[in-house]
Amino acid sequence: MDQAGATSRQALSRAPECFYSGTDAHPIYVDRLGAPQAGRLPIVLVHGGGHTGACYITTPDGRPGWAPAFAASGREVFVPDWPGHGRSPMRPDFATLSSVEIAESLQRLLEEIGPAVLLVHSAGGPMAWWIAERSPKAVAAIVGVAPGGPANLLPVLPDDAEAVAKLKDDESLGCPVRVEEDRPLFIPPEFMRAYWANSERFPKQAFEAYRRSIVPESARLMNERFNIDGKGLRIADPANLADLPILIVTGDSDPRHPRAIDEATARYLGAEFIWLPERGISGNGHMPMCEDNSDEIAALIVAWLEAKGL
Repeated sequence: MDQAGATSRQALSRAPECFYSGTDAHPIYVDRLGAPQAGRLPIVLVHGGGHTGACYITTPDGRPGWAPAFAASGREVFVPDWPGHGRSPMRPDFATLSSVEIAESLQRLLEEIGPAVLLVHSAGGPMAWWIAERSPKAVAAIVGVAPGGPANLLPVLPDDAEAVAKLKDDESLGCPVRVEEDRPLFIPPEFMRAYWANSERFPKQAFEAYRRSIVPESARLMNERFNIDGKGLRIADPANLADLPILIVTGDSDPRHPRAIDEATARYLGAEFIWLPERGISGNGHMPMCEDNSDEIAALIVAWLEAKGL
């Protein structure tokens, strides 16, 4: 780490338990847990679309989440809210907030605290590959939990709501959606139940608590996630990530992330792939950090990090 990076890191180590980072145009709120220990890199936990960092702080049924679990393993943990999400300021043009703008804010955080492990979920995936390619010194490893692949792997879908609506149940395409970009997207409860809270592991009795945690999403971000009109977030060359430890973790009850899709992402990026049933862990859907065996999956990730000396 250069002197400027060391100075920034020292400043953050003395910072309060929350602070703001990101770009001038798109600041981000960050929670900080735990304390750094020798030989353990910090970890940044990045949520997916429609969520905030709260999904890592606690589970819908009130158990400690992944952030305290990783802190207990001896790591300093940083949990940002995307721009316009949670306690990060929302600009008037939020409906057209792009993947690149979000990624640039997260990149700034990584550059301030790195090298660090970057753990991402769902729509955070494309941003992680993009950030690592542009700031390799800041990203020491990536853990993708049901992560979106780079748009390099995705077919170009038409900028036509009616045409995309016909594909909404096509799991090979990730059950895509296309939305108008003139207003933020408010996620309906039936969507949450179908794609996020659908698994047998999800605490159904806590669905209402989970529903209240879901926030409006940028319409443009959603369209880019499914590569509508070819505008998804791409990387220049997967070879740029060849030396980076990457782990992709996927459960067997996630309709938007069937094994074939996430395994193809892992092959493209040269990543290790864990299909949870092969580790004796079954029934997990899209939100394993919220599900009843969340501690077991956090322990699996911690074990991988420790095996890599991270």
